[in-house]
Amino acid sequence: METVNLENNRLPVRKKNRLKEYDYSTNGAYFVTICTQNKQCTLGSIVGDGSPVPKAAGRIAEKWIAEIPKRFPQAKVEAHIVMPNHIHLLMSLTRNEADKSSPTVSDMVAWYKYQVTKEINAKKKTPGERFFQRSFHDHVIRGEKDYEKIWDYIHQNPLRWQMDCFYREE
Repeated sequence: METVNLENNRLPVRKKNRLKEYDYSTNGAYFVTICTQNKQCTLGSIVGDGSPVPKAAGRIAEKWIAEIPKRFPQAKVEAHIVMPNHIHLLMSLTRNEADKSSPTVSDMVAWYKYQVTKEINAKKKTPGERFFQRSFHDHVIRGEKDYEKIWDYIHQNPLRWQMDCFYREE
């Protein structure tokens, strides 16, 4: 990222998150990571044997994951995990030829983040407060080996919590 040049009132230029010229409404599988604001452990905790224990916000996050395919029939959540400060989703999109337009991965993630944030803020009486960090990380799955690696990563993530790049003391 470029540095801020205060003399010319220039802001840093954000790195593009998505693959250049890739259509994120294309049939395929996608790995998505969504982080909480400031990576705070507001979704839950991981106990001794690597079991995730959700807080109220984590239960809300879980609930809305189940709603993704209802809102977007082209999408299927193949695997997911709600960690203390981030969420991993392995999603597949299947767009049929009759679909005039299809949602993108960004459309689905934006809808999901909005629903979770809206419900959490309603319960906490904190309208307009950010719950998730801006944007999200994605990875376009490229083949069966890549899919299996991501599947294993999601399911093993709680067991490796203390080694995770998002790890924070709770």
